[in-house]
Amino acid sequence: MQKPLTLLLALFLTALTTASTPAQTEKPPKGGKINWLTIEQAYALYQKTPKKFVIDVYTDWCGWCKVMDRNTFRNAAVVDYVNRNYYAVKLNAEQREDIRLGKDTFRFVDQGNGRGYHQLAASLMNNQLSYPTTVFLDEKMGMIQPVAGYLEPTAFHQIITFIGGNHHKAEPFEQFKAGTYVKSYAKK
Repeated sequence: MQKPLTLLLALFLTALTTASTPAQTEKPPKGGKINWLTIEQAYALYQKTPKKFVIDVYTDWCGWCKVMDRNTFRNAAVVDYVNRNYYAVKLNAEQREDIRLGKDTFRFVDQGNGRGYHQLAASLMNNQLSYPTTVFLDEKMGMIQPVAGYLEPTAFHQIITFIGGNHHKAEPFEQFKAGTYVKSYAKK
């Protein structure tokens, strides 16, 4: 059961205001980081072993992208869960190099004055260019959800476990947060 974009975004934003959980307070292990891939590398791995994708769509000038790199993507619980359950991709939304995925080629779109965007980034974000945006794809590379904006570690961990555990197919995000997610931490 796939939820409408606006409902899920509202639920994800609600997660930003939740109380602290272990995912937020844990310190990353020394040297522990997400195993970031290019989209081409992840696509090649996907051909052999299908797995969900989490794609960080960023730009070099985006301040909140840098904060998410520094805080969220270095959180120990986030690092561990992403590395076990997803192909993690970094995608610069303004890169100029072509990207070839199977028979499709995506290119940079020059808008003049040295500005532009990459077709793949625009496609993944439903032409809503906002940075950072985290995009989730299923095991068949089908769109699950793009989530625009900075996500602090607790909210991001809730989202990646909601999607990674396929809870998005069975229950609303608020119900997951109140039940499944809380219960999973009670066991620790």
